[in-house]
Amino acid sequence: MYHTLFLVWMLASCARPSAVDRARALTRQHNDDEAVRVLVARLHEQPDDRAARRLLIRVYASQGDLGRARAEIDELRHRSPVDDPVPFIELGHAYELAHRFEEALAAYDEAAKIAPASPDGPREGGMRAARWGEVEEARPRLEEAIARGARDAETWHALGLVCVHLRDLRAAESAYQKGHAADRTGSANALGLATVAVMRDDPAAALAAYDTVIARSPRYAPAHLGRAWALIQLKRRADAERALDRAAELGASGAQIEKLRSLNPAR
Repeated sequence: MYHTLFLVWMLASCARPSAVDRARALTRQHNDDEAVRVLVARLHEQPDDRAARRLLIRVYASQGDLGRARAEIDELRHRSPVDDPVPFIELGHAYELAHRFEEALAAYDEAAKIAPASPDGPREGGMRAARWGEVEEARPRLEEAIARGARDAETWHALGLVCVHLRDLRAAESAYQKGHAADRTGSANALGLATVAVMRDDPAAALAAYDTVIARSPRYAPAHLGRAWALIQLKRRADAERALDRAAELGASGAQIEKLRSLNPAR
């Protein structure tokens, strides 16, 4: 019996990677044509393999072949529930890869429209618009995604960043606080809170936020620089000097360190 179980385990461990895994590996090797061949063969055998079809759409789009990408999106829609936002999200990705950003955003908005209970469409549109620097387009979409139930730290952080760019610091602070509460291991939202505090010229709040960042990412040199700035503003000059020494140890910009040292003369 034990020999049989061992043989089963050995056979399972030697199983070939899936078609999607092989295709992903091929795209990383810049062998898109072979990736297409693998995915087309897989879909011929299993036409309902959504992961394979979604990857094929992206490969076609990365090749600039929007015609084939659209054909696969139409097939994905045909095989999906009528309120499934995924086909339109994939259409948005395809347009985005072709640098047709207005059409990409329209596709994400269509995804939001056909699935009014899902946060996926507005979240995708909001995240992408934020990445493009279109903050006025991003904010209402991110807020809609949150209203529909998106509560992940990344969405809150994106909304906080957008609000910072719009100079709505109260809304930015609220978004970063909620993002921080959603993820007790990451430091991105704590860094956002530090940014808001610096913009408000509130060194005590900035110091608390930078301390949180450092507790989670001890070797993040910019946080040590920010901490030094806050300590200088609070007249804690010896502590500021130690923070600058630590930033230098971690490879922070020499020019920035010297600029802060010049603000801390009585050390």
